[in-house]
Amino acid sequence: MLYNAYEIQRSLLASASAVATAGVEMLSNPANPFAYFGGGPMLASALNVFAHAAAPRGKPAFGFTHTVVDGQERIVDERIEARKPFGQLKHFVKKGLRKKQPKLLIVAPMSGHFATLLRGTVERMLPGHDVYITDWRDARQVPLSDGAFDLDDYLDYLVGWLEHIGPGAHMLAVCQPSVPSYAAAALMSAMNHPCRPRTLTMMGGPIDTREAPTAVNTMATERPLSWFQQNVIVTVPFGHPGAGRRVYPGFLQLAGFMTMNLGSHLMSHWQMFRHLVEGDEDSVDATKAFYDEYRSVCDMTAEFYLQTIAEVFQKHSLPKGELMHRGKRIDPAAIHDIALLAIEGERDDISGLGQTKAALTISTGLDDSMKQYHMAEGVGHYGIFNGSKWRNRIAPILEKWIATHESLPRG
Repeated sequence: MLYNAYEIQRSLLASASAVATAGVEMLSNPANPFAYFGGGPMLASALNVFAHAAAPRGKPAFGFTHTVVDGQERIVDERIEARKPFGQLKHFVKKGLRKKQPKLLIVAPMSGHFATLLRGTVERMLPGHDVYITDWRDARQVPLSDGAFDLDDYLDYLVGWLEHIGPGAHMLAVCQPSVPSYAAAALMSAMNHPCRPRTLTMMGGPIDTREAPTAVNTMATERPLSWFQQNVIVTVPFGHPGAGRRVYPGFLQLAGFMTMNLGSHLMSHWQMFRHLVEGDEDSVDATKAFYDEYRSVCDMTAEFYLQTIAEVFQKHSLPKGELMHRGKRIDPAAIHDIALLAIEGERDDISGLGQTKAALTISTGLDDSMKQYHMAEGVGHYGIFNGSKWRNRIAPILEKWIATHESLPRG
């Protein structure tokens, strides 16, 4: 019922957005005298803000066509290397590049947004690395005949994709995938898998949410798992390929994050209105680009969402050494030759300080020389992997870490 109500609302808002867009075009037409004086420009600006906020959004594209390597422009070819029902392995191939670059698998969050949320992460790492990314699929687009997807499957996907990339890859996990990425690294280390990553970097991830709990963590722990099953899990309605699938819908995830910082979002739209009135198109475009990505959401399977709530936020299974995969316990101490880098933002209100650093504490089988921690001062959650602070302050630390361990012999 909730999903159907959302679909109706989205349809109504799409129509309203189209009407508002038509109004903007009419009020901005050079042939219209109201485009130059009176309340015309102000009304057009208000309609523009509303039209953008109400417009429906699908899956964004990465849109990379070129990058610059050692001062020379290279064409980027976006390829799908491997496909699975709930995700695909995307590879950004630089044409004409003969120099071998470190292979980097970026593990994107499966938390209500598409992998393009990490567009800035990919863009910054692309010139110096052979970049792959996990491109997760919207669960409402996956037919029931393709089966279920849970945390065990997530780990299997990561191991399979590392095998596809081959030995010597590096792995970067942003936020939510820090837990399954660490688990996959431990799983592969325990068997001395030849394709285990050389390094694993975790940024703003909930390795141990008992450290500095945030509002997100508190919400997950103050309610029993049955509450989530009854209140946030819904059925995909007819009209979608995944009709009948039980999911945690992306629109609920978005609503939660918007509510957490409602004042900031309202201020951003007020500033957008002012920039439109003043004719500051660059600032307007920057705000629109952010919200185009931020509001593009996708659904998660119910089994993956509920298992994550239970194992990561309620039981703290990984740091306790109790996380299981296909009936086998994952030992955090099994990591013995994968260099670990933990990065946190001082102002992160989603993964509190110490939650990612905990990965270094539980890796008791790893020498301290292969562990590093960095706390980015003045940086919030999204600033860890996007924006100028990521590009200028954080990415160089990651690049140096990868370069340091690229050619070291394995144990």
